Amino acid sequence: MADISRMAFGGTGHESTRIIFGAAVFYALKQERADQILELLLAYGVNHIDAAAIYGDAELRIGGWMPRYRDRFFLATKTGERTADGAMGSIERSLERMRVDHVDLIQLHNLTDEAEWQTAMGPGGALEAAMAAKEKGLARFIGVTGHGIQAPRMHLRSLEQFDFDSVLLPYNYMMMQDENYAADFEKLISVCEERRVAVQTIKAIARRRWREGDTQRHFSWYEPIQDPDVLRRTVGWVLSRPGLFLNTSSDARLLPAILESAAAFEDGTEDIGEGRMAADAELLGMKPIFAAGMPEPF
Repeated sequence: MADISRMAFGGTGHESTRIIFGAAVFYALKQERADQILELLLAYGVNHIDAAAIYGDAELRIGGWMPRYRDRFFLATKTGERTADGAMGSIERSLERMRVDHVDLIQLHNLTDEAEWQTAMGPGGALEAAMAAKEKGLARFIGVTGHGIQAPRMHLRSLEQFDFDSVLLPYNYMMMQDENYAADFEKLISVCEERRVAVQTIKAIARRRWREGDTQRHFSWYEPIQDPDVLRRTVGWVLSRPGLFLNTSSDARLLPAILESAAAFEDGTEDIGEGRMAADAELLGMKPIFAAGMPEPF
């Protein structure tokens, strides 16, 4: 079983695996199942975990690992609070739940709403708490995340205001067929490359939103790609772009396939060109899960 390749996580000095483990998968899992997933991550050499305060029991499950494995992982979490007091309380609770004295990265979660952005980035806002946490040694770096088509544009605004160490936003084949989103994404990537800001991507294996009448069990708010060949090519398509990290899905059933796909990508034999991706999208009836006028599901 091959280790997944690593690269610099922006200017942090850490070499992170290009697959980052998305701990949303632990929302309602028991510790025994979480420990099985730990063994899988160790087997592939994954060394970066991305959690959030709102991911149910995720931080508790991670806390079950940290006494033994803290030095094996770059540990990130997020706060969705927008005021300094609220965010500091959130950060302190996250540390307690994960049984650590600091995280490597604290992120302002889904900061794309205009009013929330003004609060979080202004006086007495969540950014002040993140900066204070860094000064106190509770966090080493600060990032910002976002969902929806406005994420790249809002991240550019955030980077104008503060030197964030990382950004996180949606990136998949269907999202990049939206010319406006693609243009905003490219502008953001250019700035991140110039300033050595790490770029994490989410929703890589999204097929479409669940349709009315779908009877499958839902382990994510969108319908994921489950066809193994298409999933492999989809993962490879993201990783084929230098400088991007891929954060894994909240559907635990698909984690082994994502990790295997990332390891297989290294051989460079997979066809992931425009024609192949377009054919896969047509075959599966893929659609963007974020679009102008489409409400976010959270």
